[in-house]
Amino acid sequence: MDGSAQKVTGNETSKARLPAHEVIYRKLREQILFGEIAPGQPVTIQGLTDRLNAGMTPVREAIRRLTAEGALEFQGNRRVIVPLLTAENIAEITYARQWLESHLGLRATERAKPEDLAELTKLDDELDAAIAKGDLQGYLENNYRFHAKIYEMADAPILAAMAEGLWLRFGPSLRVVCGRVGTQNLPDRHKDLLACMRTRDAEGAARACREDMLQGMEQVRDLLTVS
Repeated sequence: MDGSAQKVTGNETSKARLPAHEVIYRKLREQILFGEIAPGQPVTIQGLTDRLNAGMTPVREAIRRLTAEGALEFQGNRRVIVPLLTAENIAEITYARQWLESHLGLRATERAKPEDLAELTKLDDELDAAIAKGDLQGYLENNYRFHAKIYEMADAPILAAMAEGLWLRFGPSLRVVCGRVGTQNLPDRHKDLLACMRTRDAEGAARACREDMLQGMEQVRDLLTVS
């Protein structure tokens, strides 16, 4: 198994205490989320067991869960696929994220503690470093972690779960977009958002979150859809 298949983001120690099926689910989820399994590329169930160095049962359970979440589709003949986004899919995701990202950003700003802002700043610095180096994987992981931290700060688990579910649907396509335009051409509004958070400007933070989301989704739309 290659290095990319072995790599797991997050806290490895805590994951080691999880049941085997949960560990495999999270590994496969992250590989989908960061586009390591390309949209439209069929993979066999046996191929996933090899890729994840796991038994058939936990892999099947992970596939079942991710299919229910819309991250995978069954193709028959023991194959699954990460769905390709259509123009209609992108429009729906953008519509849903406009309110979710804004509201979660607002709530996060109202609840932000100094240590939260320090962590967000660190993540944004690591994101900037990845952009400067042309580190695609680093960009994707740190961008996601930045937004996931905002969801955590918002203390709205139902809304956060909805936002995470949408990431699973569009996240794989971000890798395709980044591969085409390069990390240098991926603007964000993170600095504006952090400035608003530091001054407790919750409405400004909500606007920055919405504009940041729209920039990203417009790039996905423009590069992945045909007029």
